[in-house]
Amino acid sequence: MGSDSETIAAVATPPGEGAIAMVRISGPDARTIVNRIFQPAGKLPVPRAATFGKIRDGSEVLDQVLVTTFRGPSSFTGEDMAEITCHGGILLAARILALVLRSGARAAEAGEFSQRAFFNGKIDLTRAEAIMDLICARTPLALRSAALQLEGRLGDEILRLRDEILGIVAHIEAWIDFPDEGIDPATGRLLLEKITAALGRTDALLSTADEGRLLREGVRVAIVGRPNAGKSSLLNRLLGIERAIVSDIPGTTRDTIEETACLRGILFRLTDTAGLRDTIDPVEREGVVRAGRAMENADIVLHIVDATSCELPAQLPERGISVANKCDLLPPGFVLPPGTLPVSSLTGDGFDQLIDAMIHTTGTAQLSAGQSLAAINARHKSLLESASEALRAARTLVGNDEPPELSAMELRSALDALGRIVGASGTEDILGEIFSRFCIGK
Repeated sequence: MGSDSETIAAVATPPGEGAIAMVRISGPDARTIVNRIFQPAGKLPVPRAATFGKIRDGSEVLDQVLVTTFRGPSSFTGEDMAEITCHGGILLAARILALVLRSGARAAEAGEFSQRAFFNGKIDLTRAEAIMDLICARTPLALRSAALQLEGRLGDEILRLRDEILGIVAHIEAWIDFPDEGIDPATGRLLLEKITAALGRTDALLSTADEGRLLREGVRVAIVGRPNAGKSSLLNRLLGIERAIVSDIPGTTRDTIEETACLRGILFRLTDTAGLRDTIDPVEREGVVRAGRAMENADIVLHIVDATSCELPAQLPERGISVANKCDLLPPGFVLPPGTLPVSSLTGDGFDQLIDAMIHTTGTAQLSAGQSLAAINARHKSLLESASEALRAARTLVGNDEPPELSAMELRSALDALGRIVGASGTEDILGEIFSRFCIGK
């Protein structure tokens, strides 16, 4: 990333044709650059108000636009900013950006606007990550979770937790400074209670790691079973489209087919697989091998059987669901074995119950109900695990009446790990990794 003293610019809207495009400018010369190329229809632009006019490249009018300016620190980046909203189109936006660059700005790097917002104290790292989660959200629940994190649900909780631990550290370090006074038993018990409470809150955040992964990446579902059990028909019914080829010929599906579906607000990554059977066909045999890998990597395994034969698997894998397809062909009063869900891919009967079972099996029921949306990502998880380990060690040291310097050191380690989550300490090694995933212009 370049220097904050430089003025940067980028197209902030996706490439392609559209109703509008936006060129974003941030830095000390942002408003000066706009004044060089923008001819307002009336009064000069005033901060935080859109002004109509023309963008000129010398004597040539490039477009009629709206310009909005912001004075730092009351802007997204905390710097002077300007946004030029023009008509959509790759060429027009590119020409306006080129004009801005010739007028004194340089091209922004990926995520540089958001990184400046972080350095200028406008957002912490959890809010920065929430911006990308918001952009990449593929379900209403993922969108809501990202919006809550952008508002500060996770960051504020981390900061409150750090303040709690800081208070404990201050108390312990007071004993280190005044060793003659000793640690009275009542105070020792109070410290243990406070450390235990902080540990409980840390572990509560850690418990949302799976929820965070499922919200961001989706639930991996492997659809397996013998040939002609109706796996592809079941995939098509869950998707609501004819995605997989359906045929009475065994072995039609020879490779894995992956598609996504939003069911009850949860993203499911559905993988249809080749029929499980012994075969001498090398292509079909490779398909069976890939079906096995899909099962190993899945959060849920839907084992599909033909209800008219009902050859149930000898042993379902963990998080496996036995599904009897083609139940519309069963005679009245026919009873399936216990634990088997009857469905019909032809009529749709039983699919509500199947989706219920899928949500229950992965523990995403509370997500589907919108009850728990403070979902952490992999980076947060790693740092919270470090904090949790340090807090456990500190609790043991205090409980065993060990020298206070040792417990203070562990608590400092917990503080450092939590600080790295929000960017309050030791963040240089992760800033590039986080902001490099952002699009240019954000």
